[in-house]
Amino acid sequence: MENSSQETPTRWEGLPSWLLGQAANHAHRLVGDGFSAAEARGYHYRLLATLEDSGPASQAALGRRSGIHLSDMVATINELAGRGLVERAPDPADRRRNVISLTPAGGEQLRRLEKRLAECQDELLAPLSPEERRGLTEVLSRLVDHHNRRTGTPGEPWR
Repeated sequence: MENSSQETPTRWEGLPSWLLGQAANHAHRLVGDGFSAAEARGYHYRLLATLEDSGPASQAALGRRSGIHLSDMVATINELAGRGLVERAPDPADRRRNVISLTPAGGEQLRRLEKRLAECQDELLAPLSPEERRGLTEVLSRLVDHHNRRTGTPGEPWR
């Protein structure tokens, strides 16, 4: 009987695409668990961070800036507004449109999520030195940028 710990790895286990997929699975799990522990989802983080970075905006502008599809944007805003993390107010320039703003409570939640996210990054990259972490991030950024330019579409990170 063969010892499974001494088996030769299957041919796909050394492929970069396989390894990236496995690493992505771990990253999604860690980030999802981290956000869940803070009663949040990836879309919540993306929307709160976009509001802090870019300021109040319409739902459509927020969708473009955050990469959140408009059909998901409404539900995300409703969830955050229901918790007092964002405010929705009529746009003075066009009363048919709403402007979404970050509340002080939303800024506090963003800080909590950023802390969770940093912890997740540390856990994911635990076996790497600081130099290896920077190098990995640079290489992954080049890959993502290349394929985004090639296809004309950004990737779909955390939901």
